[in-house]
Amino acid sequence: MTKIRNMEEFARLTGISRPTVSKYFNDPESVRKTTRDRIEQALAQYDYRPNIFAVNQNRKLTKNIGIVVPYLADPFFAEIARCIERRCIESGFWPILFSAHGDQALEIDILDSLRSLKPAGVLLAPLGRRSDRSGIEKFCKDVPTVLFDSYIEGVGEAFVGSDNAQFVDQIVEYLCRTGAPPCFFEMQPVNPNANKRRNAYIAVMERLGHDPKVLRVAGDGWEFEKVGYEGALKIIDSGQLSTDTVLCSNDRLAIGFLTACYERGLRVGHAAGCALRVAGIDDHPFSRFTCPPLTTVAQDYEAVSNRSTRILFELIEGGRSGQARSETLFEGRLVMRASA
Repeated sequence: MTKIRNMEEFARLTGISRPTVSKYFNDPESVRKTTRDRIEQALAQYDYRPNIFAVNQNRKLTKNIGIVVPYLADPFFAEIARCIERRCIESGFWPILFSAHGDQALEIDILDSLRSLKPAGVLLAPLGRRSDRSGIEKFCKDVPTVLFDSYIEGVGEAFVGSDNAQFVDQIVEYLCRTGAPPCFFEMQPVNPNANKRRNAYIAVMERLGHDPKVLRVAGDGWEFEKVGYEGALKIIDSGQLSTDTVLCSNDRLAIGFLTACYERGLRVGHAAGCALRVAGIDDHPFSRFTCPPLTTVAQDYEAVSNRSTRILFELIEGGRSGQARSETLFEGRLVMRASA
């Protein structure tokens, strides 16, 4: 089989003009059926597949969509990214996924690299507290960008996230209704969501007539399970738990907390003979498989990813018309499992 190196050679061998061949690869339906049949017969005959990335870069407006998340090893962001990638592909775009690995400098380097790829738009979940706000602002002025999950006030064309106050309100009310009022277990906040959840916990506890008890453990970065495990051991061993109900700031911390309970022989659950109830927030993809399965509030992964991509596609199609920045928050759903 003849090996063809580029589109020019393919056009010469098939006797079809280079612009027509290029037009076909951009959109097969844009050329006449007889021409399309000739090209597809030639593709079957010759060993040639176009470099779609190079084709894309030669366009004035590419079909590249950048997706940037703080930490792809976190299954929460992996699930959101999976949903966004699928939506991009279904809509004829080429998703390019990056992880900032919790590093501010890398986050900015990624955005600088994206500029060279001439993306049609970018979906960005910023680090939050660790982000270089000025660097992100500058990028968003150059490239249509929709922020999701982590909020930076006034940055990007739009923000799509979750209603953290509503998440906390419904799970605290549930825990208070079904047992002892919870304490709140957290680590050093890595993004605004953590602060919003703590503040909401304090507000709803006071509204219900209970004293808020916030337990913050040492630890920074994105190894939440390890921080939760080590922090829980210290709290349990030092007798700091003044209630038998613990609400963790997120499910990953709760997973670490459950492991610490197991090591200390504390049975977790709502049944007779259980020492503690433990709950989390997010409905992390592994939460249903913990032991016991974790009570939590479910993020609406599909809604967040679908709304984010829809807004970005509308921006790409309609241009940056100077409309007011939009903000969308989705409510969570209480998921009652055996841990609480």
